[in-house]
Amino acid sequence: MKKWFLLLISVLTVITLAACTTTGGGNEGGNSDGGEGSEGEASGDEKVLYMNNGEEPTSLNPPIGFDSVSWNVLNNLMEGLTRLGQDDKPQPAMAEKWDMSDDGKTYTFHIRQDANWSNGDPVTAEDFKYAWLQLLDPETGAAPAFLGYFIKGAEAYNSGEGSAEDVGLEAVDEKTFKVTLNAPTGFFLHVISNPAFFPVNKAVAEENPEWYTEAESYVSNGPFKLASWKHESEMVMVKNDQYWDKDTVNLDKVHWAMVNDPNTEYQMFKSGDLDVSGVPSDMAEQLINNDNVVIEEQAGLYFYRFNVTEEPFQNANIRKAFALAINQQDIVEYVTKNGEEAAKGFVSPGFVGPNGKDFREVNGDLVSFDPEKAKELLEKGMEEEGYDELPPITLSYNTSESHKAIAETMAEMYKENLGVDVTLENTEWNVFLEDQKGLKHQLSRSSFIFDYADPVNFLESFITGSTMNRTGWSNEEFDKLIEQAKQETNEEKRWELMYEAEKLLAEEMPIFPIHYYNQVNMYKENVTGIVRHPVGYLELKWADKK
Repeated sequence: MKKWFLLLISVLTVITLAACTTTGGGNEGGNSDGGEGSEGEASGDEKVLYMNNGEEPTSLNPPIGFDSVSWNVLNNLMEGLTRLGQDDKPQPAMAEKWDMSDDGKTYTFHIRQDANWSNGDPVTAEDFKYAWLQLLDPETGAAPAFLGYFIKGAEAYNSGEGSAEDVGLEAVDEKTFKVTLNAPTGFFLHVISNPAFFPVNKAVAEENPEWYTEAESYVSNGPFKLASWKHESEMVMVKNDQYWDKDTVNLDKVHWAMVNDPNTEYQMFKSGDLDVSGVPSDMAEQLINNDNVVIEEQAGLYFYRFNVTEEPFQNANIRKAFALAINQQDIVEYVTKNGEEAAKGFVSPGFVGPNGKDFREVNGDLVSFDPEKAKELLEKGMEEEGYDELPPITLSYNTSESHKAIAETMAEMYKENLGVDVTLENTEWNVFLEDQKGLKHQLSRSSFIFDYADPVNFLESFITGSTMNRTGWSNEEFDKLIEQAKQETNEEKRWELMYEAEKLLAEEMPIFPIHYYNQVNMYKENVTGIVRHPVGYLELKWADKK
C-alpha cells in the first residue's frame, strides 16, 4: 500500500497545529542560447539544463495556465505563499510565516521583506489579492477557480452571485495578507502551493494586460526568470537574482524544447541535446530497467470523457457499455508499457483515510473490463433510445503518438467487443482543449493530475457547471455529496461522503478510467536534484548539473 499521502496529511496536520502557536509553517529579453550541445554548456562557465516541455504552454498567466505544460514552466518562474519542499510537503515560500485563528478559518500570512519581483518591485499582499481575485472573477473564466472555493465568498463571486468585496481576502498592509475560509481546511497550505495561487505583479499587469505573453514583458518572483521565448519552439529561463532564496538555486539556465514526440525526445537525449527524457512506449521493454531510469509515483488518472449532450451518450447504459468494453490491463501491458497501473476506479491509489486504509482499497474496483456485460448494456441502451443502429461515433484525442496508440487500441476493442466502428480524430492541444471545454467532442481523452492531497480534488471536478466537468453531466445527488464533503469537519464522515460520490460517478459513468499515472524518466548521470512531486509540479529549484 502506498503511504506517501498518509505521511503528507500527517505533516499537514502538524503544520496546521504548529501555526496556531508558533506562527511558523512548513499532469516555454535576450538570446535563446540553444545552439550548443548540453555537455559543452555544462563543461563551461554556465550550468545549463536542457529539458523538453513537449508543447507550448497554454498560458503563463498563473490563473489561466492550468495544465502540465504550463505548470512545468510556471512553477519555476513563480512562487506562492507556500512551496512544496523536497519532501513534497508545504514549506514557507513568499510567506515566511503565518498565523491561524483558533477556529481554523482565518490565516494571516506574513510575506518576506526580501520577496521581490524580477524587476525589483516588492512582492506585496495586494499582488496576491489581485491575482486571487482574477482567478475567481467570472469574467476571467479560469478553469482552476474551483480550487479557491474554500475561501469565504469565493464560489458566490465566481458564479456571478456575489461581489469581489465579499471574498475573504484582505491586504492588511504591504506585507500582510489575510485569508478567511468557509470552514477549517487541513490541506489549505497544500492547495495554495498550486500555480493557480501564484501572485501577479499588480502594477505591471494594470499597465500591460498582456504582460505574460512575451519574455520581454514577463515579470516573475520564483527561482528563475524568462530570458527568451520563441513561441511553439523553445524557451530559456535564467536564474533570478531577485529571488529571496537565490543561493539555493544551482542552475544558471534552463533551456526548454517543445518537441511533442516521445521518440524524437529520446533521440535528442541520446545525442546530448536533452538532459532528461521520457521512455517511449515502443522502447519501454528494453529501456525501463536501465540504471538511469527513475520511476516515481504520481497521483493522477488517464481517462476518457463522454459528452452526455450528444447521441448516443445521453444514455447511461450505452456509456457504461463503452466503458466496460475497454481492457485497461491490456493497454498498460501492451500499449503504454511504462509500468502504469490499470485504473478500475477514479481516485488514484495513495490517499490514506482516517481508518488507515487506502481510498482505493475501501471503494474497490468500480469499472472492470467485462465484454459480455458491455454487450448487454449496449443492447439495453439502444432499446431504451429506440436505436436500430448507433449514430456515428468519433473518438477524439490531442496530437501525440502515445495518445494515438491508446486511441487506436480502444477502437479495435470497440470493434471486437461491441461490434462498433469508431472514427478517430486528433487536433493540436490548444484546439483540442477549447473544443473539449465547448462540448464539441463526442468521446475524448483526458487526464487529471491532483492539485492537492485529498480525494475531493478529483471528485469536485464533476459537479454541475464546473469548468473541469467538460461532459455536460449534472447530478443533484452528486453535487450535494461534494458540497457536504467540503463542509464536513468530521474526517470519518467526510471520507464516507467521498466514497459514496465516487460510486455514484461510476454508476452514471460520464467518464471512464484507463490507467493511473506514474512518472518514468531517464536522466543524464551528471544531473541531480530534479524533484517531481506525487501531487504537484516539477521543481528545478534544487536541480544541479555537474
